[in-house]
Amino acid sequence: MIDAAQIPLIHLDRMTDSTGLIQHAIYGIPRRESGYTTDDNARALRFCTRLWSHHPDDRMLTRVSCYLSFLEHARCRAKSFHNFLSYQRQWLDTAGTGDCQGQAVLALAEVLGSRLPEGYRSVAWELIKTVLPTLAELRSLRAQAYVIMAWSHLWKADIAQARGLQAVAHRAALRLTEAYERSRRPDWPWFESRMTYANAVLPHSLFAAAERWPDGPFLTVAEDTFDFLVRETTTDGVFWPVGNADWYARGETKSPYDQQPVEASTMAEAALAAFTVRADGGHLVTFLRAHCWFGGRNSLGLPLADPLTGGCCDGLQRSGLNRNQGAESTLASLWTQWLGTTTRQLDDGPTRPLSSHSPQESSVA
Repeated sequence: MIDAAQIPLIHLDRMTDSTGLIQHAIYGIPRRESGYTTDDNARALRFCTRLWSHHPDDRMLTRVSCYLSFLEHARCRAKSFHNFLSYQRQWLDTAGTGDCQGQAVLALAEVLGSRLPEGYRSVAWELIKTVLPTLAELRSLRAQAYVIMAWSHLWKADIAQARGLQAVAHRAALRLTEAYERSRRPDWPWFESRMTYANAVLPHSLFAAAERWPDGPFLTVAEDTFDFLVRETTTDGVFWPVGNADWYARGETKSPYDQQPVEASTMAEAALAAFTVRADGGHLVTFLRAHCWFGGRNSLGLPLADPLTGGCCDGLQRSGLNRNQGAESTLASLWTQWLGTTTRQLDDGPTRPLSSHSPQESSVA
């Protein structure tokens, strides 16, 4: 695995203009008519803030400035964030989706918990304060998961001013466990009646909640659902995520295609979160499966990531690669590369488990 300073950002820079990160690409060329999304710019902000924190330089700070400025511009009167901005710089929605709010707050938490210049952190805190009332009313499970992850990051960074987010995050964690209790069946220990996109963020957020509130129900639900997700997305030792052609409804067959890079990225990050809590080496095996998916250890044996530019194909289709290199896919690959640079540290100092309950052996099959 490469060092963080060697992660290529050529394609990310190609997709970014003075407004922000363009949403889609035609092969490796920005598709301007697709405009911009707050989701993508939030992901870019989180990623570049993390890289700056480990290798501060002016070029990375310029990237952070661009993406943070986009989020500041995305703030709307409804105390939330717009999501879709046309290339002509016109907002196309009155208020963004719930997932957009969660992604934005997760990125802003990264900024607030960093050592970026004070002005950057102040902007991040102002934006978080603005949307706090909206965060308390979120109903999207994934949006709530992002809020929990945002609070976890700020708690670990000991950001006292952000304690107002704690109650929101705790309620969100309880809602996730309630959703699990409503949906689960003996053969379906999951939060919803079907698996759709970014599935791993749900158990990931409860691993984070279990660190903060170890006496709650969060660890048991996180382990049960993550074990299930690992089993359902592993075939012959290869990561095979739920395809977005028809998702995976309870009692039906998992859609094998189209496989999206965001699934591999969120799975990799969730595996590291699980390892942090449980110190089980099987979670590192899960991480490596998801990490290697980008390099060609997948159902088609085809690499998606370009090691020279950092671009990443938009997915695996039954017929082969979707060779367009959009923002979400590229950031999924780049973030997973970054995670790969941290695994040596985890091996050096595993965290003591929170309980004696062990994940099922099949979770690393």
